Amino acid sequence: MKMNIAVAGNPNAGKTTLFNAIAGTNYHVGNYAGVTVEKKEADINFNGTVISMVDLPGTYSLTPYSLEEKVARDYIIDAKPELIVQVVDASNLERNLYLTVQILELGVPVIMALNMVDVAEQRGIFINEKELAKKLGIPVVKTVARKGDGKEDLLNAVITAKPTGKAVNIENFTYGEDIDIALEDAVKMIKEAQFLTKHHHPKWVALKYIESDPQVLEMGLHESGEIHQKLLDITKKLSSHFGATHGTNPEGVVTDQRYGIVSSLLRGVITRQHEGIDRVFVSDMIDKVLTQRLVGPVFLLAILYTSYQFTFWASEYPVLWLETLFEWMSTGIDGAIADGLLKSLMIDGIIGGVGGVLGFAPLIAFMFFGIAILEDSGYMARIAYMLDRLFRAFGLQGSSVLPYIVSGGIAGGCAVPGVMAARTIKGEKERLLTILTSPFMVCGAKLPVFALLISAFFPGDRSLLLMCVTVASWMAALVIAKGLGSTIVKGSSSSFIMELPPYRFPTLKGLLLHSGERTWMYVKKAGTIILAVSILLWVMMTFPQFTPEQSAPFELQKSNVQSGYSAEVISETSSDAEKISPTALELKKKLVEIENREGQAALKNSYAGKIGTFMEPVTKYAGFDWRTNIAIIGGIAAKEIVVSALGTAYSIGEVEVDSTEEAGGGSLGARLARDPSWNTGVALALIVFTILYSPCFVTVVMISKETGSIAWGAFTMIAYTLLAFVAAVFMNLLF
Repeated sequence: MKMNIAVAGNPNAGKTTLFNAIAGTNYHVGNYAGVTVEKKEADINFNGTVISMVDLPGTYSLTPYSLEEKVARDYIIDAKPELIVQVVDASNLERNLYLTVQILELGVPVIMALNMVDVAEQRGIFINEKELAKKLGIPVVKTVARKGDGKEDLLNAVITAKPTGKAVNIENFTYGEDIDIALEDAVKMIKEAQFLTKHHHPKWVALKYIESDPQVLEMGLHESGEIHQKLLDITKKLSSHFGATHGTNPEGVVTDQRYGIVSSLLRGVITRQHEGIDRVFVSDMIDKVLTQRLVGPVFLLAILYTSYQFTFWASEYPVLWLETLFEWMSTGIDGAIADGLLKSLMIDGIIGGVGGVLGFAPLIAFMFFGIAILEDSGYMARIAYMLDRLFRAFGLQGSSVLPYIVSGGIAGGCAVPGVMAARTIKGEKERLLTILTSPFMVCGAKLPVFALLISAFFPGDRSLLLMCVTVASWMAALVIAKGLGSTIVKGSSSSFIMELPPYRFPTLKGLLLHSGERTWMYVKKAGTIILAVSILLWVMMTFPQFTPEQSAPFELQKSNVQSGYSAEVISETSSDAEKISPTALELKKKLVEIENREGQAALKNSYAGKIGTFMEPVTKYAGFDWRTNIAIIGGIAAKEIVVSALGTAYSIGEVEVDSTEEAGGGSLGARLARDPSWNTGVALALIVFTILYSPCFVTVVMISKETGSIAWGAFTMIAYTLLAFVAAVFMNLLF
């Protein structure tokens, strides 16, 4: 037997946590609103019944003013799940019951999961779930989602409710005498004409007409223009009456009456005792300090700096161990495989490319761990609250903060879900501006680039520099949003209301789960996409190979150098002895220098080298040579490729004197620091360029999808790259 159910609820009611606990999934959960952007699905088998569960976006109501409200209501109406499980925050029951009333108005079977009862009881709130179930006419099950308590009781209730499939009789709901009379006339007309009744309850259709629901009005117009007009006449008559007598409209009256229904439901259900610690009160007291206009921003910057200090400190040795591991692997392969394409592919293409990205996995992991602490504690919501005033000055609003943070606002996110998170923004102008500027954040793909350059050229100020990079990415996004909003993106501003959830102590399990999941995604990407692109870049950097005629000048140079040494010394340079004479070492260094020049000439002659060289007359003003050009082109596929391509470019053709000598070898950062074509100005130019230039290809596709226009995706690729180049030139000249 199989059944389909939907999980609905207010934001921050523990809906996705309960969904994960039941389904055994690891969808992201955060202590702030708006985590679930679109519906998520999972199948479970419970006592022989296959339950297909859909986690709907968190929403405060089913009036489709925002995208999450539309997604939730459309699924309930169109997919017709056999049952709705509404997850309710027991500590905020009155607010949550408004959505309950709206779901019941749809005429669908409902089970209530009374979640977070432990939090409610800590605040001295005790709920009689049996009395509540009796008043609502639906099953009510107590749960504590984060502990997994009550999930079996809930599943048993789901299976038990399935055979009956009974819905609450919404005819019992009353909305005041004037509304009820109008509803009665409208319902009679709807039933007689069977107007939209194939998929919807007649009273719900009538109620939506009285509320002037735009989606239902459009459906009705297509169904029957005549009935549609008659229902509009009823609504207009009612609007005139309320406007003349109460100075309001039918929609406002219906909302008030729903809250009246909620109040009647709560009588005899809630008992309040002044016991325990009221976390809401404690949170309010903390917020008076942490969100204060002067103290709040200072505390936020201190948090950022501390998290970066922790990240670099904790990851220093693990990163060093991985670098040593990859060097050891290269040395082992070098001794085990004869010179040739296979050896070059493994050392230069795979280890030099993917190894450079994987080497930063510990840094990424610790960064994600710090972000998880901020998310699970509830501090992320405070960041949105504090930045609302600042964002409004640049044409955005506080709800834009979440997409920015998801994209990497604190460092380590991803622009793809960040762009998707903008769906929750109600204003079209702010939504579009947020989508177009979210990719400027320090995503997990950009982080290795910044970490590489900062560690190589600014080793003493790593945390401060990374914080400056983060602040610069935010300021760039805001300034560009202001510029776009004042020129090509038009529209009016919308209001911003956000719930500040109580502070919570993060659990170690939750922190490890969130940071581990994100780190694994980074590692998996390195082992799939980055590996594939690294091999492709290796091919482009290796072919066409040098012909004998092209190698002849370098062979002649070697012969000329060797002519000044005896046969014994020449023989000694090719021996495997651990120690050789100073004269032989001198000759070996000269030969290695010639071989490195030959390797770089061969690389410059390759397909990738020719592309990079072709761009160099222009990019030299930003300090970028042909190898850097190859890297930034690869970065359009994925920003990690910048590190991967540089690793490959500095590996191909480079020969070490031996394992203990300084010529060649070492980490990629050490190689860049030794390269005379690199300096702090070039490093800063590449950092600025990486912040600003084209989003990765997947993000560009997502921007086109979310905006409904390929033109906006193309705009971010072309316009942002031009802007990035101008900024990089300025930075290189400045430093």
